[in-house]
Amino acid sequence: MILKAVRDNKIHTYIIILGFFLIISLVIYFICYYLNLGTLSVVIALSFSIITSVVSYYNCDKMVLAINGARPATEEQDKLLSSVLDGLCIASGLPRPKLYVINDPSPNAFATGRNPEHAVVCVTTGLLEIMDKYELEGVLAHELSHIKNYDILLSTIVSVFVGFVVIVSDFALRLSFWGRHSDDNENRGSLGIIMFIVGLIFLILSPLFTKLIQLAISRKREYLADATAVEFTRNPNGLISALKKLQSDTTSMRNVSKATAHMYINDPDKKKREKTDIFSTHPPISERIARLEHIN
Repeated sequence: MILKAVRDNKIHTYIIILGFFLIISLVIYFICYYLNLGTLSVVIALSFSIITSVVSYYNCDKMVLAINGARPATEEQDKLLSSVLDGLCIASGLPRPKLYVINDPSPNAFATGRNPEHAVVCVTTGLLEIMDKYELEGVLAHELSHIKNYDILLSTIVSVFVGFVVIVSDFALRLSFWGRHSDDNENRGSLGIIMFIVGLIFLILSPLFTKLIQLAISRKREYLADATAVEFTRNPNGLISALKKLQSDTTSMRNVSKATAHMYINDPDKKKREKTDIFSTHPPISERIARLEHIN
């Protein structure tokens, strides 16, 4: 089951990268063509998309950490965190990921990176304050499961790419407004209308596109990561207790980005934590606890 999930995640990631490449190429082409760059438009669009895709792939973890304002964990400040992670890495056979901490009172955690050799686990100060050793072990095992199952590559790439699509489409829309008020020539005005339509379509569809992809990768992977975490710790009670604390906590994260919200172990917006509608990126914690209790 886990091997199939890893294979599926890799396939989905390649599909998303290809889709991103095509979308950005199309938008950049329209922008360049609108600026009267002629046949150079194709070269610029393809070059820009290739460079952006490569840079995003190799730096996606850094981008996500920067968005969330995370700092590197230290042995002095985060001794228990480092100790628990070391033990889990031995149990799971995974290389030790980098550790980061977000200064936020809301208890939460996520993993990011492109593969187990280039992975990061990040927790909030709020999580460290309320979890005991075994609960912390359950949370970290859950995040290591995302690394082992290659969930991190898919979720991280989605966060970076979707954010970039929104930025580029917004730029296309603004450029179209500028062109519509320009009296350069009739052709430029017509292209301005086209740019406006293209930018508007992407701007409207980007949030829906974001949500649909997040839904596709979030719910099932949380259940799988919970089950895999139990395989690492041999103690479902630690994760069950941790999830119960997350369920009872009502503190929403202060500066979380919508582009990365699906990556967390628990929905950062606690107002929606138990909603089960089709637009919820996280499964209800009560359902996750019930499944773990069944394992127990």
